[in-house]
Amino acid sequence: MSKPNPIDRIAVSFGSSAREAVELVGSIFVFYVKMLRAIPASLRRFHLLTEQMMILGVQTIPIVLLTSVFIGVISAWQVQYIFGDAVPLTYLGAGVGKAVFTELGPVLTALVVTGRIGAKLAAELGTMRVTEQVDAMVCLSLDPYTYLLTPRLIASCVMVPVLTTFAVALAIISAQVVAEVALGLSSAAFYKGVRLLFKTQDVMICLVKAFVFGMVISLSGCYYGFHTKGGAVGVGAYTKKAVVAAMIMVLVSNMILVNVLLS
Repeated sequence: MSKPNPIDRIAVSFGSSAREAVELVGSIFVFYVKMLRAIPASLRRFHLLTEQMMILGVQTIPIVLLTSVFIGVISAWQVQYIFGDAVPLTYLGAGVGKAVFTELGPVLTALVVTGRIGAKLAAELGTMRVTEQVDAMVCLSLDPYTYLLTPRLIASCVMVPVLTTFAVALAIISAQVVAEVALGLSSAAFYKGVRLLFKTQDVMICLVKAFVFGMVISLSGCYYGFHTKGGAVGVGAYTKKAVVAAMIMVLVSNMILVNVLLS
């Protein structure tokens, strides 16, 4: 029997990868639908929601605030560097405000949050899976979607917009401080520039993006954590997959939302 030529091998490899990708998307969709169905039951267990909001939201505030300071500082310097020779400095606040509200604030906050929340969810649920704690819950007639997965999804969808709000506010303040201290622009002129191009739509875009990012981050972490196998080594491998997948989903969903919300 003759060996397949290189083109046949490429076609077989591409077909296999495409089939696996379709199976993965279908599996994630079914998993997500099951989580949505468990929302009413999870809402009745409010203590689980508040616990996850504390873990995923409140405990993430320090790293988000630290990141937002650098977002504001860098955005102020970059806007001044790009438009400094063509646009008066008084318009610095306008450029910083638009960039932070619509792109830098929600996207960079989501990527930072992915490293903490996405990894935490995947590692925590993966450990519970490989140590058979999830199987024990099923044996006790406790629905894992109600007690483990959906509360984390709801908490992430609620707290990521809250974290993004803090991040955007502190980024604007940080940019104003840089503009006043390093560039000699008064705070009144800076905030006048921010108001110049500010629209309520910018806030809505920021919050909608943050909500979607929170959903995809928790979905990725819960999916890969819940399907972890292979013991301790598998926990590490699936945690890595969860973080990478969440970051890709954040960027892809951002591209889609930009075309939808700004069209």
